[in-house]
Amino acid sequence: MDAESAITVNTTMSAQEQAKLKMEVDSFNKANAVNGRAVSQSLGKDDFLKLLITQLSNQDPLSPMDNTEFIAQMAQFSSLEQMTNMNVNFEKMNSMLTSSQAVGTIGRTVDISVGDTTTTGVVQAVTYGSNPQVKVGNMYYDMKQITAVYGN
Repeated sequence: MDAESAITVNTTMSAQEQAKLKMEVDSFNKANAVNGRAVSQSLGKDDFLKLLITQLSNQDPLSPMDNTEFIAQMAQFSSLEQMTNMNVNFEKMNSMLTSSQAVGTIGRTVDISVGDTTTTGVVQAVTYGSNPQVKVGNMYYDMKQITAVYGN
């Protein structure tokens, strides 16, 4: 094949194609989460409790764990549980605030950044949840993509 008959292929995606791809990737990633939790490499409260039980069941009967050491570990477990509960509540509050912010954009004109282009349109609808989306035209966009909101 000579240079004159070479076919030119367009490898850039339009803003709508990028948005559609992003939505499909997000949907795929959400489907892969187990019970709504992403895979983590950190220890949680269940792991801490398992370690404590293993430590107690395998201790030397002639020299058991010191009471103060045991109380200190239980206090650490209690603190960890309370921090976990607070984190869950903060996540719920953040989700509510973000959803409320999304609702506030209904009927307003917004600029949405998609890749290296900007789309402008009126928000027609929103979705709720930890990652709310706004509907502009026939496409849904993440709230994070909004760069400006104009009063109507």
